[in-house]
Amino acid sequence: MINVFLLLGSNLGDRNVFLHKAIACIEQGIAPVVDKSAVYETQSWGKTNQPDYLNQVIMLQTNLPAQQVLAKILHIETVLGRSREEKWGSRTIDIDILFYGDEVINQPNLIVPHPQLHNRRFTLEPLGVLAPGLIHPVLNKTILELKSDLKDDLIVKKL
Repeated sequence: MINVFLLLGSNLGDRNVFLHKAIACIEQGIAPVVDKSAVYETQSWGKTNQPDYLNQVIMLQTNLPAQQVLAKILHIETVLGRSREEKWGSRTIDIDILFYGDEVINQPNLIVPHPQLHNRRFTLEPLGVLAPGLIHPVLNKTILELKSDLKDDLIVKKL
């Protein structure tokens, strides 16, 4: 079984409901959630004039190939009303693959570890609680080390 870490985010509608629905869909279509962080409210990153997000990191264990996990995630996003109109635009749900075991994947539609993970406080705060000693297979640093190197000063607060 491969440990897969996913980041969930929502900044439209009932954000909490979208996180819960995403987890239910993930458990039904991909694998049971083994662990999850608390929910964090975070300022919008990249396009900062958007509503605040609720973010949460979850961990699954699966034997599904990474591309199959991605396909299922994209389907869940569509089912939950995600529309891709603008980069970093508001969304009902966003699901990113942060880590797929210790694999390094660089394909046109999938880069793992997530290429912006080490730059984002809203990712590293919850991930640092779930897996503080997890080593980034490209940067060769633990999540806590990445968090201590972070330049991102956006507000991320645990709910």
